[in-house]
Amino acid sequence: MDRRATLMDPRMENLLDKVDSKFTLVCLSAKRAREINDYYNQLGEGLGKIVPPQVTSISRKPLSIAMEEVEAGKIVFTRPDEAEESVK
Repeated sequence: MDRRATLMDPRMENLLDKVDSKFTLVCLSAKRAREINDYYNQLGEGLGKIVPPQVTSISRKPLSIAMEEVEAGKIVFTRPDEAEESVK
C-alpha cells in the first residue's frame, strides 16, 4: 500500500534529522516558504531574482514544498560563529 501525501509528509523525524531544533526547522521552513511564494507571485513579471522550488512536488503549498526541500537536503542552515557575531 502506498502512503498518501499528507500534512505529515515529509515525516517530522526526517526533518529534525536535518536541523538542530524544532525552532530552527520552523524558521528555516517559514523563510523558504515566503521565498517560494514570492517566486510564484513574480513569475509574470520576469524578474527572476528568487530561486524557484528545488524539488518536484505534488503540493501547491509553499510551506510543504519548503519542508520537502529541507528533507531532500536542498535547503540547509548554518549557525553564525560566535566570533563573527561579536565583530558585528
